[in-house]
Amino acid sequence: MYSLALDSLNDLSEWRDKARRALLAGILPADIRWLEPGNSLLAFETAPLPSPSEDERFTVNRAFLELADKAICHRDPSRFDLLYRCLWRLRRDPQLMSVQSDPDLHRLSRLASAVRRDSHKMKAFVRFRELADGERKAHRFIAWFEPEHYVLERTAPFFSRRFAAMDWAIVTPYRSVRWDGAALTFGPGGTRADVPADDAMEQAWRTYYASIFNPARLKVAMMKSEMPVKYWRNLPEAELIPELVRGARAAEQDMLARQASQPPSRHIIMTSRQQHDRADDDPGEAMAIASLDVLSARLEECRRCPLFEHATQAVPGEGPKRSALMLVGEQPGDHEDLTGRPFVGPADTVLDEALAGAGIDRDHVYVTNAVKHFKFRPQGKRRLHEKPDRLETMACKFWLDHEIALVKPQVIVALGATAAMSLLGHAVKIGEARGKVLDLPGSQVRLVVTNHPSYILRIPDRTRAAEEREKFRADLAFAAGLIAAA
Repeated sequence: MYSLALDSLNDLSEWRDKARRALLAGILPADIRWLEPGNSLLAFETAPLPSPSEDERFTVNRAFLELADKAICHRDPSRFDLLYRCLWRLRRDPQLMSVQSDPDLHRLSRLASAVRRDSHKMKAFVRFRELADGERKAHRFIAWFEPEHYVLERTAPFFSRRFAAMDWAIVTPYRSVRWDGAALTFGPGGTRADVPADDAMEQAWRTYYASIFNPARLKVAMMKSEMPVKYWRNLPEAELIPELVRGARAAEQDMLARQASQPPSRHIIMTSRQQHDRADDDPGEAMAIASLDVLSARLEECRRCPLFEHATQAVPGEGPKRSALMLVGEQPGDHEDLTGRPFVGPADTVLDEALAGAGIDRDHVYVTNAVKHFKFRPQGKRRLHEKPDRLETMACKFWLDHEIALVKPQVIVALGATAAMSLLGHAVKIGEARGKVLDLPGSQVRLVVTNHPSYILRIPDRTRAAEEREKFRADLAFAAGLIAAA
């Protein structure tokens, strides 16, 4: 059995040197006892560890060294044994670090994670107090912190960067560090009594914490998770926490009582929109929409859903004032939004070809959309189509119902699922509904459902796209046949 004494609690370089010598000597992990500084056991070796020669060097996986650099700072006394065991196995199996299910690596990762969390807590909960320094003009500061692990050395550089212009020191039970504005100097640890219990900034911390405390968002369990109770005794503001928690309910009620009399601007906008909606739904207002021209003018003022906020303009239907056939699409696209006319984009070509193939004169058909404003998301300079949701679709039903009442079609063709849902009030599957005659609720108008022409444009396979074009033409011919048979 070899007992290897270490001079430092967390010096990876010291441990690496002794571990490498032991590894090259072929000493098994079970035959080494690692002794931390201050261990009462006498260090002894059954034989001196040999010094490695130049040709006995070997490399170690960088990922292991990064993990070891953190794990060695853990307080677990068995960390050195674990590190050496992993190192021994790595020399024989270089791919070991890729085995995420390995118990030794899993435990090593947990030690490293605990050290990272402890270092983070130190950055958050160190509080410097100013030292009385007689006649010296320079200000000096000192802090007391009780880390769970040996993280002072790895965390101190953060404070030297954050408080580079200050002269400060941090004292922990196992070690201390001093920054003089130029370099970090480490020394022995200390006690809580080495640090002043109070200074002029204590009240400032209390005032600041009390002012930012929001009783409406208080979650005690979450607060204790982020600020563990064990750190409270060293935080000046922590003495306020019990009182603030007890009074949170009353403080929340007081906040509500003192809320601003002027509502937020978004609330004002929504209230205005709701008032506009109520006016649209008023029977007298509805009777005032006596023609498609009036409907088009009123449509420009529509605020029934948020889509108007980003669209260029509302896009009304287009066609003869009386038409036996009405085509209803989903919503305007990019081209339609810019021109203010329906079906002038790429899908228009597909529609025109299908209408011609079905023997239907486009000039005798009224075309419109279920939703009158373009819904999109910006991507660079492009505006990408987004499908309207149910609320947006049903908000526009007011305008579509008026178009149907004014145009008085015998047959309506719903181009796509959104148009069908708007007309029927519920979702339908195109494959199941096409080829059938559906009744429009509350009306004598017959309804035919088919795909939107833009669907055909998105089919990459030419053969399948041609098949869908023919199905689309047949659906339009079927609708035209219903008119002729009437």
